[in-house]
Amino acid sequence: MNQPLMVTAAQRAGTRITLAVGAVILAILIALPLLSLLPDDNGFQVSAYTLTLVGKILCYAIVALALDLVWGYAGLLSLGHGLFFALGGYAMGMYLMREASGDSLPAFMTFLSWTELPWYWIGTQHFLWALCLVVLAPGLLALVFGFFAFRSRIKGVYFSIMTQALTFAGMLLFFRNETGFGGNNGFTNFRSILGFGITSQGTRAVLFLLTVVLLAGSLFVGWRLARSKFGRVLTAVRDAENRLMFCGYDPRGFKLFVWVLSAVLCGLAGALYVPQVGIINPSEMSPTNSIEAAVWVALGGRGTLVGPLLGAGLVNGMKSWFTVAFPEYWLFFLGALFIVVTLYLPKGVIGLIKKRGEQ
Repeated sequence: MNQPLMVTAAQRAGTRITLAVGAVILAILIALPLLSLLPDDNGFQVSAYTLTLVGKILCYAIVALALDLVWGYAGLLSLGHGLFFALGGYAMGMYLMREASGDSLPAFMTFLSWTELPWYWIGTQHFLWALCLVVLAPGLLALVFGFFAFRSRIKGVYFSIMTQALTFAGMLLFFRNETGFGGNNGFTNFRSILGFGITSQGTRAVLFLLTVVLLAGSLFVGWRLARSKFGRVLTAVRDAENRLMFCGYDPRGFKLFVWVLSAVLCGLAGALYVPQVGIINPSEMSPTNSIEAAVWVALGGRGTLVGPLLGAGLVNGMKSWFTVAFPEYWLFFLGALFIVVTLYLPKGVIGLIKKRGEQ
């Protein structure tokens, strides 16, 4: 009789601890951009490098959360989320390039002897239209791809291979100079956003805070979806899709909705990534980046929402250190990490913490 009560009490205590830790982390993240505004001679001042690095990791954490929605809950392992992330970044980069060039053509177009803007660049000098492109570009691509893939009932390893092929094709397309996206160099040398200097401390702080807000909003939306009937249907799609269809549900609509939502979140993350990092090029569409995102989710614990955020922070933090101290060994370490997680941590770090807590 006492065991269920003890389990319930442990679950409630775990929830309180999670909320307390989350509140502390959120407070720290909000404090970082405020501390960056302090004078340079102040001991508590956060450097621009640190703020940019943490902001970049937060953008990657949003990608990990988006991937967890489709992989952790719907069982769809996507190896192409880097494409959606890059499309959102390119949409924002188009606006930033127009902002930097003014009434003339962007610098790379002038170098290639272009005389006019391509039709798909029309309106990109307006920030609101750029925001629409940030959502529409990855969202429409995901909608079209998902509609045909789910209608054909493609799943498992075949779905993963198709998403990887999609992002590889996108990378090859954007590498070409004639597509009008800067070729191998992509977009860089941004100067301002909405008239504010993009490298100023105030602009960096605002962009960082917007990233924190997007991350918190994405986590809240994912939490509400997971606890709703929609989330339960998604887990049923993951665990027993045929049984779900036998019960009268059509899983295609559920998978398509969460697939498009995940792509849009990646696009928004890419749009915030570009002005903070200062560059976007086709390498962001590399299949390697999408595989890394899967490692983040697996390490943190898929199907937990919080786990992928932890995984993204751990892996990218280690990557920042490794690429400085031992750059030639990073890929070996990443591969070894994925093997260790697959063999010994099937439920990720969050699963290990829960197991220790139950013991």
